[in-house]
Formats: sequence, C-alpha cells, structure tokens
Amino acid sequence: MKSAPTSTEITAPPVGTKPEPPLFVRRIKRLVKEIWQARLSYLFLAPFLLCFTCFIIVPVLIAALLSVTTFNGFGFPRFIGFKHFVDVLTQDVVFMKYTLPNTLKFAIIVGPGGYMLSFAFAWLIHQLPKQIRDYFTLALYAPSMVGGVALSVVWAATFSGDRVGYLNNVLLRLGLIDSPHLWLQDPKYLMTIMIIVTLWTSMGVGFLAMLGGLQTVNTELYEAGRIDGIKNSLQEVFYITIPSMKPQMLFSGVMAIVGTLKAGAISTQLTGLTITPNYAGHLMTNHIEDYAFLRYEWGYASALSVILLILSYGLMRGVYKLFGTKGEE
Repeated sequence: MKSAPTSTEITAPPVGTKPEPPLFVRRIKRLVKEIWQARLSYLFLAPFLLCFTCFIIVPVLIAALLSVTTFNGFGFPRFIGFKHFVDVLTQDVVFMKYTLPNTLKFAIIVGPGGYMLSFAFAWLIHQLPKQIRDYFTLALYAPSMVGGVALSVVWAATFSGDRVGYLNNVLLRLGLIDSPHLWLQDPKYLMTIMIIVTLWTSMGVGFLAMLGGLQTVNTELYEAGRIDGIKNSLQEVFYITIPSMKPQMLFSGVMAIVGTLKAGAISTQLTGLTITPNYAGHLMTNHIEDYAFLRYEWGYASALSVILLILSYGLMRGVYKLFGTKGEE
C-alpha cells in the first residue's frame, strides 16, 4: 500500500523546468516589454520625462533624504532619523502657534474662495455676447500675469502707512480716521490684506480652464434639461454645467491648491520683510525660507518641505475623488 505523498512531492516542479520568477520581476519584465514595443512614443516623451525627472523627482528625493539629516549647507549631512519631524510637532513653537493656524486660515479662505470666484466669474463672462467676452476675460486674467509688479506697486501704494497711501487718504478725507494707519505693519490687518490681494490675483490658469470648459458644454443638454424639469440657471449649473466640465474643474482645483500653498511670498512682497510683525502673515513657505535661507538649517527646512508635500498630495487626492471620472463617465 502506497503512502500519501508529502508536501514536498506535491509542490516540487517537474524535472527539467525552471521555477517561476517572483511577481515583481514578472511585472518589471512586462513593463520593459511594453516600453520597448512603444519605444517611438517614449522617444518623443523623453525631453519632458528628462526635465520632469531632473527638476521634480530628483529634488523631491533629495529633500526627503535631507529631511532625516542635519545639514547646514557646508558640512556633510549627518543622519538623525525622524528627529526633525518630531521637533516640528513638539519643539517648534512658531510653527504650532503661528505658521500652522495662519496657513490653515489662509488656505481655507483663499483656496475654496478663489476657486468659487473663478467659476462664478467664468460663468458670468460666458453669458456675455462674444463681441465683449474677450475684454472681460483679459481684465480678470491680467492681475495674475503681473502679480509681482501689481503687489509691489498698486497694493503697496494702496496700503501705504503715510497720508499719500490711497486707503489712508480716502479715510482721512472722509473723517473716519484721525491719523494715517500702518496697515501692513499691523498684525491685526495683515492677514486680511493678504487674503484680499491673493483673491484678486487668483483668476489665473484655472479661471481660463473653467471658461474654456463652459464653452465645450453641449447646449442640447440644456434644452433636454428644461424638458426634464430644470427650471432655472442655478439648477442648470449643478445638474448640467459642472458634471459636463469635470476635467476643467479638476484642473482648476489642483491649480488652486498649488497656488494657495505656495503663496507665502505675498507677505514678503507686501511688507518687504522676510518675517512679518508678530508672525501675523507667516505661512508654511515663509517658515521653510526662514530655516533654509536665514538660519541655514537645511535638514529642518527639508522636513518642513516634505510635510508641505504630503499636505498638498492629500488635498489633491480629495480633489481627484470629488471631480475625477468614475466608472464609465
């Protein structure tokens, strides 16, 4: 009587055959094969891929590596693990007391606010006759093209702290104030001014994308909607316009997030100071520049950059989930 076969006898491959390679090896081989089959397409993509690798992927990897080291830009980096990330949450008083609350407040108001304003103005301009539509588009888009010049000339003059400043001059003439006010040096008003100026310059590429998306919506859908019971323009926007231009809404959402999180330079452009009075306008990018270019603590600045990158990625994933295509859309 034969004994039952052992597990070794059951799983042993037939004599003369090679064992199957691991799954990741098979995937890499399949990827290399697909790239070789489409080598002409990848040849045309090579310039972009090379630039993307050199200026995006490599800097991100370097920042990630430096974030776990202590480095002053002169000596050789010394590995210290995740100490910087722990210090951000436990030792950095400026970050927890000023930077994080300011960044959240700024992002919550400017991000969704600028996004909704872009859509609202794009929709209003789309309702205008074609003969004058381009003029209004240029008028709203122009501030985003000359943002730095406008900030240093127009807004700095508007909120200037002397009698010549436009705002002080008007308020003095109206008798609302007795003496000129230092608007840009007053921590009470600085964040509000930053939000107003940023919203003014927020009609950028995202605004143009929304305007272009509105022009691609099939007008027959509106006629079908009226037959199905849509009674006003607001219902048309929610049930027809927005679902029909999801790619443009997604692109605009991503641009709004990127623009909001990297808007730290606005406080420096308005006040002329790297560190604003009482850290009133101190945002995440200002904190990174403080440690990178004033204190030369590049390891800590890299850790802050990684935190900002993770925050940006999380917000973008939320936007993709909201406006990304689902199923067979």
